[in-house]
Amino acid sequence: MDASMPLRLQLTGITKRFPGVLANDDVSFSVRPGEIHALLGENGAGKSTLVKMIYGIMQADAGEIRWDGAPVVVANPKAARKLGIGMVFQHFSLFEALTVLENIALGMDGTLKSRDLEVRVREVMSTYGLLLDPHRTVATLSVGERQRIEIVRALLLDPKLLIMDEPTSVLTPQEVEQLFEVLRKLAAQGCSILYISHKLHEIKALCDTATILRGGKLVATCDPKQETSRSMAEKMIGAGLKDIVRSQGRSLGAPKLAVSRLVTSKAGHFDVPVNDVSFTVRAGEIFGVAGVAGNGQNALLDALSGEVLGDDKDAVSIDGYPLGLLNTTGRRKRGLCAVPEERNGHAAVGDFTLSDNSVLTARDRLGMVIMGLINGGAAKTYTGKVIADFAVKALGPGSTAGSLSGGNLQKYIMGREILQRPSVLVVSQPTWGVDAGAAAAIHQALVDLAAEGSAIVVISQDLDELLALCDTLAVINGGRLSAAQPVGEVSVEEIGLLMGGVHGATEARDAIPA
Repeated sequence: MDASMPLRLQLTGITKRFPGVLANDDVSFSVRPGEIHALLGENGAGKSTLVKMIYGIMQADAGEIRWDGAPVVVANPKAARKLGIGMVFQHFSLFEALTVLENIALGMDGTLKSRDLEVRVREVMSTYGLLLDPHRTVATLSVGERQRIEIVRALLLDPKLLIMDEPTSVLTPQEVEQLFEVLRKLAAQGCSILYISHKLHEIKALCDTATILRGGKLVATCDPKQETSRSMAEKMIGAGLKDIVRSQGRSLGAPKLAVSRLVTSKAGHFDVPVNDVSFTVRAGEIFGVAGVAGNGQNALLDALSGEVLGDDKDAVSIDGYPLGLLNTTGRRKRGLCAVPEERNGHAAVGDFTLSDNSVLTARDRLGMVIMGLINGGAAKTYTGKVIADFAVKALGPGSTAGSLSGGNLQKYIMGREILQRPSVLVVSQPTWGVDAGAAAAIHQALVDLAAEGSAIVVISQDLDELLALCDTLAVINGGRLSAAQPVGEVSVEEIGLLMGGVHGATEARDAIPA
């Protein structure tokens, strides 16, 4: 960073109001050329709103934006891209029926011919190691693979400022380090990075400066390398960070969830089914499944939840009762709740209210439908409890799911399932996109649910999360599950070797064809 150069981006007094919410309150900070600058805060602190104004998606009610020293009005994303501002969104803006290349073309403002664009896309993918077949259909991609499209699309702009909103939420440790190499290379070339993440150890490793928001206001600016992850988290939440509390002398009960030789069919050319998966989860146990994205995690959750049925009734059972031929409704009635990794459109319907979304999964367990009629009062009361207990920032049960920030929607979805007190809970990426305080609260809620005798399966790409939370751990590799081991007896190196083998296979499968 050259301190003598004009500031790349300077915000002064930025204020943005929505009905009933002051999202940004007189926020001022700056980013220098070549600086990797973190923007931190709890869910709903105003981070996403702020970067949307920088990118031209919305306009500030007050304040000024300066670009390379001159005041600018960023009227829309096209104007932002013309300035040299690129953005990788937390939620992917992709059309599932189109190919990787077609999706990238839709996000480009130039007039490159398809063949020329493909050459450029392959060059960027090769330069930065973001390997993916440009002709694959997005519907066949895992969440981690979809993330690569967004990153490649942004890098094609040769940006002067790259905004990244939770870019590593769905990446493995290997992919995260690869991304960091890309970002450091860009910064060395003079590109500024504005980086939003709740993974504070990443902020320490990557960023030069951190600006911290709380309740829409700027509350601190610090050097992440001089802070601890805990100290930054406490600045974000304005209070001490709570550790997970487990009951003393805890013992596990009898087997509750039994999975026996589970097999799923291949749904698409690039789908990874599960093959001969067997494991048992006891009452009070939290069973972790680690692995690289795209190695059967979604197929496993779909098979356990009942979204995809097999032909063996004994492949999944609870307390000895076979569930293998029951659909999601049947399994929920027997006590199995599930949270898929994709919250938008899968775990929740964006255009539905939070109360309506509660009815979708809790109607039978909590008596929200009586003789075919929805009990709106019961749904509203339950949703209000979820909002209160999980500190969901929403205007109330009547808020639409799509109006919530990603992290708040995640808190609502997790709370909606946990508060049903299921006998078995299966969750994928339980803290995707939530801040440190909310992650700690979700972890504590899972531990408390297990202490009540529930069996819990946590599928996650966050090894730190699995090691802190789980009693037992296995790694999924190409649709097969490794032998389960007590967390206290496994090493990070051992897990890394298992995941590294998966990673190599994934790269081989995704390599760009000649």
